[in-house]
Amino acid sequence: MANKYKGSTFDNFLEEEGLLEDAEALALKKIIAYELEKAMEKKKISKLKMASRMHTSRSALERLLDPTNTSITLNTLVKAAHALGKKLRFSLAT
Repeated sequence: MANKYKGSTFDNFLEEEGLLEDAEALALKKIIAYELEKAMEKKKISKLKMASRMHTSRSALERLLDPTNTSITLNTLVKAAHALGKKLRFSLAT
């Protein structure tokens, strides 16, 4: 039996299986959570202080920092960036 995936990319495989968008979203969220945590550590901002700066709850911040929770809004990301003295940049790549 021939392997129908031989010579294809992993992205091709994920796309054919209907998993590519979810995998990309999860990867992006892991990067976002990591970058936010790293910036908080660098600025010595606790989770409680970060939540306060964002005008949100600690549990909402925990969801933002959860690398497996892909349900985040642009508004939340902008608030987090602002709380860290940063700006959010976004681009669509080909």
